[in-house]
Amino acid sequence: MTSGPPDEVRLLPWTEADGKPCYLIGDGTGYLSRIADDTELAQLDTATELLGHATRILVARAWTAGEIHLLALQLTESLHDVRRIAESRGARLLTRAQDDSAAL
Repeated sequence: MTSGPPDEVRLLPWTEADGKPCYLIGDGTGYLSRIADDTELAQLDTATELLGHATRILVARAWTAGEIHLLALQLTESLHDVRRIAESRGARLLTRAQDDSAAL
């Protein structure tokens, strides 16, 4: 009898309404995992767009205080998203590495 991949705990790329983290337990192949993957991709795309926008604004040296404030807010939100993605992926890599070394 063969078993599938072990279930793992995944930090999802969104939080509850009160800011608490959301987790998913599974093998990473289900519907919610695909939604999480798509959400992560969208968040990373947004971060890339914001970096380009920030670069253009800063290079032009022609900005208002309001533009810089809005940009700082958007970059901060995006950085939170990217950090959560990195934590989630890093934890899953660590779990897989531990599973691989235990199997040896």
